[in-house]
Amino acid sequence: MLGADKTNQLINKNVIVVGLGGVGGICAEMIARAGIGKMTIADGDVVDLSNCNRQIAALHSTAQQSKAEVMAARIRDINPGIELTVLNEFVEKERTIEIIKNGGFDYAVDCIDTLTPKVWLMKVCVDHHVPIVSSLGAGGKMDPSKIQVTDISKSYNCKLARYVRKYLHEFGIETGITVVFSPEDIEAEKVIVTEKAYPKKSIIGTISYMPAIFGCTTASVVIRHLYNKE
Repeated sequence: MLGADKTNQLINKNVIVVGLGGVGGICAEMIARAGIGKMTIADGDVVDLSNCNRQIAALHSTAQQSKAEVMAARIRDINPGIELTVLNEFVEKERTIEIIKNGGFDYAVDCIDTLTPKVWLMKVCVDHHVPIVSSLGAGGKMDPSKIQVTDISKSYNCKLARYVRKYLHEFGIETGITVVFSPEDIEAEKVIVTEKAYPKKSIIGTISYMPAIFGCTTASVVIRHLYNKE
């Protein structure tokens, strides 16, 4: 598909994926399946059976296991030769700086679903000149044909994108971050305000295929950038 030269380029690249839920899990797997030779994956959560409708790591056999370790086992089974670093932790603030500054990454992927660490990862990547793609809100969306890849400044009609732009502006960042998003309207009854969503204020229904399509689209951004870069 790519030819020997571009395949070898991917083998020599180093990618980090932060967040291994419905979007991040499939994204990490597709990046590994494309032949990336060195990866870091990060998530501090465990598999919950409520994730079985949308997360590739979520099975009855993996319930309560570390998402990072479950995904690591899958990735190593796909490519036993991959150089894989597994961070079984929620990556925030100073730890983010440490990881990105010292990681030597060719590309970073943000699949975090909590606002503050999500924006912080973007800021740190911008500060250290690491290209980053961010997946925005897949919850409540049904139509994959509406998914777009664009600059953060051109995202619209996505609540998560609006908050991300707001906080990035406080850091003086308005453009230069690639995002995967959908402007599809969300039906109000799909959003449930509840304390159980902490640290978020609400939970939202998610159909099985949309996080996976977001994840595959996000992976495509990384792969296409890396084999075209040189």
